[in-house]
Amino acid sequence: MIEFVAFGIIVDDIVFPEGYTRMDVLGGGGPQTAWGMALALGSGERVGLVAGIGADIDAEILAPLRAAGINLDGVRVTDLPTPRAWQVLEFSGRRHQVWRVPLDTLGQQLARRWDVLPDSYRQARVFHWGIHPGEPGAAAFAVELQGRGRVVSLEPFKAPDYTMRDDAIRALLSACAVFSPNSYEAARLVQHDDYHAVLDRFRALGGRILAVRRGADGADVWNLPEGWGVHVPAVKTTIVDVVGAGNAFCGALAARLSDGIKTAACYASVAASYMIEQVGLPPTLPDPADVARRLDEVHAGQRRLTLSG
Repeated sequence: MIEFVAFGIIVDDIVFPEGYTRMDVLGGGGPQTAWGMALALGSGERVGLVAGIGADIDAEILAPLRAAGINLDGVRVTDLPTPRAWQVLEFSGRRHQVWRVPLDTLGQQLARRWDVLPDSYRQARVFHWGIHPGEPGAAAFAVELQGRGRVVSLEPFKAPDYTMRDDAIRALLSACAVFSPNSYEAARLVQHDDYHAVLDRFRALGGRILAVRRGADGADVWNLPEGWGVHVPAVKTTIVDVVGAGNAFCGALAARLSDGIKTAACYASVAASYMIEQVGLPPTLPDPADVARRLDEVHAGQRRLTLSG
C-alpha cells in the first residue's frame, strides 16, 4: 500500500563551478524526496513517485529508484519530452537552471493534481513537493489534499523574487502541515535577517512544523504552535555534491513525522548525508547498520530548542 508520495522528475545536465559537466543526472526533487522517504522507512515499498516522462529517457536512469523498492506506477510515459535542464553551479553555492525543453510541456509533465495519481496512490496519507512561493495557484493542490485529510509537506524551490504579503504567506503556511525552507529562503520570505525574528514571524503567520535547513550547520525543526523545536547536526561525511540533499531531508522528515519531530529530524539529517556523497542518487539504499550508526551520531548531537516569548 502506498502511503507516501513525491512529485516530479527532471533530467539534469550539471555544469560544476570548476567547469566540468555531468550529464543525464536524475533530478527534479521527486526522486531525491522519494529516496529520502525510502531511507527513513527502510524500504521504498510504501513510497510512490508521480511524474511525466517521455520516450526519450534512458530507462536505466531510474535504476536507483527501483533498487530502493520505490513504486513507479505514478511515472507515466507521454508523447512529450522528459523535462530536462542545465544546472549551472557557482562556487558560492548558487544554482542557475536553464530549461532545455519547451516550457509549455512542463505543466503536463510536472503536474500535481488528483487526476494524475494512480488509484493505488489515492489512499496515501503524506505528500511532499516543492513550490515557487507566491506563484498563483501554487498551493491549490495542497489545500485540496488537506481537505481530503492528507498530510502535506512543502519546500520552496527558491526564495520569492518579490516581497510577499502577509496574507499570501499565511495562506501558504495554512496549506501544509510542514514547511521546510533553507535559512536564506526563510529569511527572505518574511523579510527578516534575525533568526529569532524569522521564527516569530512564521509563528505569527500560522506556521505549524517549520524545518529550517542550515547546510553544514545542520537543521532546526520547530513545532511553532507549542513553541519548541530540536536542532540536529549534519552528519560528518565527504561532500561531493549537495544538490538534492534538501529534498532527501524533507522526504525523510515527512516519512517519519508521525514518530514526532525528534525522531523525524534525525532521519532527515541522515538521509541528507547520503545524498551529498555522490552526484545524483545513491545506487541503492545503504546498509542498515550504517544508517543506525549515523542515527546515533545525529541523536548524540541533537538538542532541544525553545522559542522566546
